[in-house]
Amino acid sequence: MQGKPGQAAQVQTNTDEVPAGIPGAGENICRRCSGTGMIDGRICPECGGTGKVTTPIGGG
Repeated sequence: MQGKPGQAAQVQTNTDEVPAGIPGAGENICRRCSGTGMIDGRICPECGGTGKVTTPIGGG
């Protein structure tokens, strides 16, 4: 992604993530960090370092 000098790169978020407690949702391994909670020695912004995200469960 190109931007102006000094412009922060936009962080891509997990579009599948839903709030915990939603019917039809379950815990899943974070795709961005592969469940490690870390990317390049930093906390994964997708899962907050837990390695897990809450996503809808397919079916129906």
